[in-house]
Amino acid sequence: MGEIGTALILANGVVVPRDTSHAAAGCTPATPPPVLHMRLFVGTSGYNFPEWKGTFYPPKLPTAKWLEYYASKLETVEINYTFYRMPTPKIVARWDAVTPPEFRFVLKAPQRITHIARLKNVDENLRFFLETARTLGPKLGPILFQLPPNFKKDLDRLGDVLTQFPPDLKCAWEFRHASWFDAEVYDVLRTGNAALCVADTAEGTTPREPTADFGYVRLRDEGYSKKSMEDWVEKVRDMGKAWSDAYVFFKHEGKGEGPKLAAKFRTLFA
Repeated sequence: MGEIGTALILANGVVVPRDTSHAAAGCTPATPPPVLHMRLFVGTSGYNFPEWKGTFYPPKLPTAKWLEYYASKLETVEINYTFYRMPTPKIVARWDAVTPPEFRFVLKAPQRITHIARLKNVDENLRFFLETARTLGPKLGPILFQLPPNFKKDLDRLGDVLTQFPPDLKCAWEFRHASWFDAEVYDVLRTGNAALCVADTAEGTTPREPTADFGYVRLRDEGYSKKSMEDWVEKVRDMGKAWSDAYVFFKHEGKGEGPKLAAKFRTLFA
């Protein structure tokens, strides 16, 4: 792991631009119209963690009340449950019932779509998943497609899924193989108004390339100092000049720090 100028060397030896606003050489991003006011949604990747009892959740709060409590403190959550199991209308209705109208759910696309089928011949599963997700109504945020680290760039499969994706729904894409970070992929994402997920981890930061009218940021390093948090607030503020909405998520971990970091980010952004 290392750096060359502003480039990040990934573990597999591939070099990609590190944390630049226009990462791909030769890529000329379209200039989106200015957005007068960006809405910010900050939360964590998941909420149902026993380790958070006593650090975030009150010690005697029943687990059935955790989502309701979480939604009283933060404004969005990534639902990892949907990665492992297809959601049912009953489960989605339960989420809806205990959260306020302004709350937003981000559902992670099922692994049978992203990891097992690897975006190939996923028409039926995608349709069923999105029909169920739709029942959240205005509480539905973007759908997060997180691809496995060994899934290399495949424009045909990406384009096929985006072609099927309803234009009134939003989706974000987290690529974890360096081959995806190039101008061709960014152009396909822009065509579908799909956001390139900006992911900050211990291994480095993926390119800050605008591809949609909203943004999606996952801050998943081991920790964030006041200075690094302030830096990310400014980065989101800068990128957000062309966004209607920005979704920012902190890593879940055992100490219950994620909700605290999310709340701190919100305060610094105000």
